[in-house]
This record gives sequence, C-alpha cells and structure tokens, in this order.
Amino acid sequence: MKPLNILAIATKAPWPAVDGGRFLLLNTLQALAAAGCRLTLVAPVDPARFDLSDVAHQLSDVCTPALVPAAPLPPFAALLRSGGAPLSIACHTLPAVRREVERRLAAERFDVVHAEQLQALPQAEPAFRRGIPVVLRAQNVESDLWAETARRGRGWRGFPLRREARKLAAWEGNAVRRAAVTLALTQEDAARLRELARGEGRVEVVRAAFPELPPGPGRLAGEPAVTVFGSRGWLPNEESTVWFAAEVWPAVRAALPGAVLHLFGAPPGLEAPGVVAHPSPGDSAEVYAPGSILAVPLRIASGVRIKILEAWARGVPVVATPAALAGLEAEDGREALVARDASEFARAITRLHREPGLAAAVVEAGRGARRERHEPEGVAGGLVAAYKRAIRANSLSATP
Repeated sequence: MKPLNILAIATKAPWPAVDGGRFLLLNTLQALAAAGCRLTLVAPVDPARFDLSDVAHQLSDVCTPALVPAAPLPPFAALLRSGGAPLSIACHTLPAVRREVERRLAAERFDVVHAEQLQALPQAEPAFRRGIPVVLRAQNVESDLWAETARRGRGWRGFPLRREARKLAAWEGNAVRRAAVTLALTQEDAARLRELARGEGRVEVVRAAFPELPPGPGRLAGEPAVTVFGSRGWLPNEESTVWFAAEVWPAVRAALPGAVLHLFGAPPGLEAPGVVAHPSPGDSAEVYAPGSILAVPLRIASGVRIKILEAWARGVPVVATPAALAGLEAEDGREALVARDASEFARAITRLHREPGLAAAVVEAGRGARRERHEPEGVAGGLVAAYKRAIRANSLSATP
C-alpha cells in the first residue's frame, strides 16, 4: 500500500524538545515515520535561540525539514497586524512560513496536511484553497486556558485575558468546523471542542504518543529530591511554580527536613532554603533522576501533561493536582498521588518517600498506563486511520 504523504505545519520546530508541545510533536513525527509515512515539516525556527542547520540535521531522520528562520511576533506588533484575530493567533501568523507551505504544495502532491495546534492553522490556508484535507491536532483547548487564567486574575488584569478567551473560543469553533478532522488528546477536550463548534465538524480522540525511556542519567541531592519542571513564559506554569515554592514547599520541608526542591526552568526569585534553581534543561532526562519525585502543581490545564507521561516512561513517581492529571485516566494511589492543596502535597510526598512499596507500585502502574494507552505504534495507527477518514470525507465532498 502506498504510504501517506503528509505535510505537517507547526508553530515551532520540535527539536530541541525543551517543552511539552515540542516533545509531543517530536514523538508524533517519530511514530508516523516508524509507521511508514512520508513527512515534510514546515516550521519556524527562531535564529536568536537555535541554529537552523543543527535543528534540520536533528530532524532529518524522521522528516524532510522545511524550516524557516522566523520568530513569533511581539505582542504589540501582532496586535497592530491582527485584523481582529486573537492575539495568540496573530503572534504566530508568519507570512514567510505560509509562503514555504505554498511552495511545498506547488512542488509536491500531499495526501493530507497536519496543522499542529490552533496557531498553526493560518499557515494552512494554501491547503484549504487547493482542496487538500487539513487535519487540526489540538494540543489543548486554548480558549479555556485563557478563560481560567482570567478567572484567577485580579482586577483590571483579567479584562484583556477574558477578551482574548472570548475571541479564541469563536476562533476555535470556526477552526473545528473548517478542518476535515480535529484531533483532541482527551475525551474532555473533544467534548469541549464539539461544544465550541456547536456540534458541527468532526472531532476525534487520538492520545499522545510516548515511547519507553531509560531513567535519568544521575541522582539529584535531597532525601527526597523533588522536581518541578516549569516552562518560563507560559503563565499557568509560572503561576503554579511560584505557588508550589511559596505555599507547598514549606509544608514539605516541615515534614521532611532533608528534602530538596529542584526547580527546572522556573521564574527567577524563588530561592529559599532547600530550593535549587536549574536552567531549562537541554535534555529533559535531567529532571527525572532515579529516586526523585515529580510534583506537577498546575491549577490551570488542558490537553495532557507530557511531563507526566515522561515520568511514567522513566520510572519516576508523580504527585499532581487534579487539573494536571485530567485526561490521563489516572487514579489516585494507582498511577499517581493526587494533591489539591499544600497539606495534601506534603502528605503525598512524605508517603512516597517513607513507603518505598507505594512508590514502586505507582511507578509500575504508570509504566503500564504508558504501554496501554500511549505506545507510539498504536497512536500512529490511530493517526493514520484519522487521516484516511479525512481524505475520504474530503474526496466525497468534492465529488459533484
């Protein structure tokens, strides 16, 4: 059978995989390549942060990289050029990327176009014009993230966030109606996207792929070592990291004086006794040291937490909020321990440290959940089936 020829469009190149969104896309491309698909990736690379030729070389084993030296627009410049679009969409609407998409579509026949995230969809306009089916992979429900961030905001600061959330909700609903298929990572996100589209469009669930990985390369200081893997620049991550350091960590230290908190990629100014700040790691394996405990204190979340999947893959027990675990079908005490406030985090971390049998059982259940629900081969099969349904539906709609 002829392999599918897929043009993937992204808002950022997946290598280096320094955040969850990049890791998710990299795992997806690797899974599709292993399934025999032909892949071309069009994505911007910020030349101030990464070497374009190095990124292209690292991706060449899984796809034909068509990388464009470009960076997201600063907010004020994006606002001036938005034309009424949501600000986060305008920031990633890059003419140079769209021109590269047009050039690739003119030079080669593709079966389907995969738009990774809502913000990549404007670059797929050339595919819509040519009648090529466009599959949108929604890593989360963008408007809900903005709405919840606005709800937690104080005073006037919440107003622009609420306005952006309303614009994004309308944009997302329209995107679902336009795409041949929209792929959500969780049933919860799928239901919400259908609601935003008022029941129109096609939304399916294909889980995130994540491979089995070895443990991290070395131990971290602390009895126990507790890690928080932040993402500087993304407000929900920064807010949760600050909350954990200020409110949760003193309770943990009171129970476990030898514990050390390792903050990776956290905002500055969180230094305190028993806290070690690390830069964003070049290799995420550094975060998942043997014997450590991963804390995921997110209070605003959508999609799935790739950092939890990596902890499952590397054999590190997890303590997380209900929001962080949403969509992963994890049960408290089985694949992770659930904590809703500072005292629950302290109790859960103490239990994992003092009860090695519990920690081992949580690790084993996490490994099993990854194998059962996130094995790349099975996820790739789901993606290919969804692409083929999109192609058939597009062919039928084009038939006079």
